[in-house]
Order: sequence, then C-alpha cells, then structure tokens
Amino acid sequence: MTSGNIAVIDIGKTNAKLALVRRSDQSEISVITRPNAALPGPPYPHFDVEGHWQFILDGLASFHTEHGVAAITITTHGAAGALIAKDGSLAAPILDYEHTGPDDLAGEYNAIRPPFAETGSPRLSMGLNLGAQLHWQFMNDPSLRERVFHIVTYPQFWAHRLSGVLATDVTSLGCHTDLWNPFQHQFSSLPQTLGIAEKIAPPRKPGDVLGTITSEVARRTGLCVETPVFCGIHDSNASLLSHLVTRKPPFSVVSTGTWVIAMAVGGNPVTLDPALDTLVNVNAFGDAVPSARFMGGREHDLALGGPAVQAKASDMLEVLSNCSMLLPAVVSETGPFAGHQTHWVGGEPPKGSGQRSAAVGFYLALVTSHCLDLIGHRGPVIIEGPFARNAAYLKMLGVAASSPVVPTESSTGTSQGAALLVAPNEAQQHQIPALTVADKQLNDAFLRYATEWNSSLIKD
Repeated sequence: MTSGNIAVIDIGKTNAKLALVRRSDQSEISVITRPNAALPGPPYPHFDVEGHWQFILDGLASFHTEHGVAAITITTHGAAGALIAKDGSLAAPILDYEHTGPDDLAGEYNAIRPPFAETGSPRLSMGLNLGAQLHWQFMNDPSLRERVFHIVTYPQFWAHRLSGVLATDVTSLGCHTDLWNPFQHQFSSLPQTLGIAEKIAPPRKPGDVLGTITSEVARRTGLCVETPVFCGIHDSNASLLSHLVTRKPPFSVVSTGTWVIAMAVGGNPVTLDPALDTLVNVNAFGDAVPSARFMGGREHDLALGGPAVQAKASDMLEVLSNCSMLLPAVVSETGPFAGHQTHWVGGEPPKGSGQRSAAVGFYLALVTSHCLDLIGHRGPVIIEGPFARNAAYLKMLGVAASSPVVPTESSTGTSQGAALLVAPNEAQQHQIPALTVADKQLNDAFLRYATEWNSSLIKD
C-alpha cells in the first residue's frame, strides 16, 4: 500500500491546481494554481493542455524535491474528453465545453441521443453533453473519426500522459455525457450510434491503479519510476467520496466552485426533472446519485461585479431589514432557473460593499436550497469548496433548508477527496461544527427573507 505524500492534479473549469496531500491526515502540504483560460483556436476554443502539462511537471518536481511524492491521482471537471491518435498524441484539441458550436447541430444530435430514462443526463446547451461534443466534432471534421484510435475522459487524459495507460472512469462517464447508463452500470446506446464503441477506453473505478509513471515523466520530475498513477475522478464526486466512507445516510454534499453541485445520499425518493438541470451522477463506487446544479461560482463573481468583501453581521442585518434581494438567474443558460432573467428587488446594494456580499450570499444559498429540494435531500448538508467560508451563504442555507449546515475546512475539498482514492479507508472528517442561527429573532428574520424570496419567484 502506498504511503507518504499524494500529488493531486486538480483541473477545475476556472483554475488548474496541483496539491500535495499528506496521506496520514489528508492535510494539504502545498497547493499551486494557474488559470484555466481556454485558447481561442483554431479550430475552436480549447483547453491549454500543454501549458497545464508543463505546470504539472514543474510542480511535481518541486513537490518531490521539497517533500517527496509517493503517488499521483487526478480530478477534473466534467464535460470533457480527449481524442487520442494512433501515436498517443491528441487527434484534435480538447474542446472547451462552453463553446456554442455543438448547438449548431442540436437538432441532429437530439434525434440520436438516448432518453433521460436511460442515461440520467439532461439535454444541456453548448458542449455540456460530451456526446454532443463528439457528434459535432466528427460532423465538422470528416477525417477526424479515422484519426481517432482511442477516446478517454478528462481525468484519464492526464493519467494517460503520466502512465501511458488508456482508461475512462465511471464518475466522468456518469457526468451528463449521454454515454453511460448509470442504472445498468454500462455504456449507453450512444457510443454504438456514434460508431465509437470500439474506440472508448474501458471504464475503471477511480481508485484503480492504472500503472506507474513513464520513464520520461520520472526523468523530468525526479520521481521514482515506480510511482503509481491512480485512475482519477470527476471533481464533485471527489468532494463526495470522503463523506461516503465516513458518514451514514441520509446527508447531502454541496460541492462549490465554478459549478455548485448538490448531491443527495439516502434522500427521499424523487422524480428528477431534466428541464430543471437535475441529473444522475455516478459516485466513486459506481452508484447513481440524484444531483442538481447551477453555475454558482460564476454567478457569485458576476453578481458581485467587483471585489469580494466579507459580509459582517451588521451587513447581513441591513440586507435582511431592507429585504434587498437578487432573483435568478445570473447565469441563465443552466440551473433550475434556466431562462429566468436576474434582477434586484428592494434596492441593489452598492458594489464592493459588505451588503452586496451578504445579498449575493443569500441568493446563492436560496438557489442551493431549491436544488436540495429537487433531489429529495434529508439530513445534514456538508459544504465543500470556497462557499464553506461564506458566512452569509452558510447561515441562510441552514435556515432555508431547515438542516444543519456543516462547512469543511479544506480550501480544495476536491483535492483531498481525490487523494482518498489512494486509501479510502483512511478518510477523516475535516469539518467545522455545524452552523446554526442561535438567536430566534435573527432566525425569524432569515426565514422571512427566504419566504419573501420564494414568493417573489412566483410573482415573476
């Protein structure tokens, strides 16, 4: 069994990170980041994989020199895959899923994609369904299909570069790709329809060891050539993993970042509605998990419209008193309020103020609470990622969801979750005590605000 420090490649939609996690207590020894800015093309907007690769190699070398690296694992955002040529290089750049190109062939793709009942994947815009990306790429480049020998999901693109081994993983395949049937634990009918069934690499569990690093990676980083490379995992499922192995259901985990993903474990039975951006995720053990999502991190930045100022108690009280509230959706292309136009009611707090931060935090909490309702949430709500440090968000969510809200301490919960792939039985809970609004009068003010916010949605 691997001991020592675990290097985690953590590619989010906004930032690429490399974290070094101490196995003994899952603490983060070091974290470095670089922006994940898409390159404009040609042939289309795509991820800067070569820039990331140099960043990863340099970071691994630095981590190993300073602390030692015993294993490597990977977590990335979903809705991305790599088309691998015969020589192991990319047959085409990795498409940025926010490119609108696939929408040009939406009608043709809709005619061939499997139904929600088969895949648990809602029909999403742009390239958010990986199947739609592949269909669009093959239709726009007739020679591409012949140049592609293998298709891997995004965590396994990095695993392949590190180890030379080809794979996909069940969590990435289960992330609204249209390519996976989470109920039968197998590929959906779409790969056969697209003519790529023989090209997609075999699915593996995220905790499988694919192999060891190549001699070239060992030479470039100084790591031992026997350093194992683990298969890798979709980022929101990395956040979920530690709770699956340390908690008894029911509970929900809310993974926050560019996307806010709410996942219910052991919740009430519900009928998911793909029109509301609810979906079935697949966890690290291959099981289906009812989920809902919206672009909360991006909405946070857009709604603030300026610097983030920590909201004080007095700021929250002023917003509650004035009933100044933001209505959805700041990013109207996705989420349970897709198609709604955002606006302020009760007065718009000035940008750069604590009141603005409080009102935006309340907004994000109320959308999160709505997502939790849609997936049959029960029990405590664990918050992973940057929103775990947003007091306005946490306090409003606890009241709106009528549940204990438990923020985690980690700044990169996805990295610690991915590190657990190396030794899931050694998971430890790194959590701050559950937050509650102890003052009844203040609690009532939060509750009135939440009630008025929901009433305003109906009026709209």
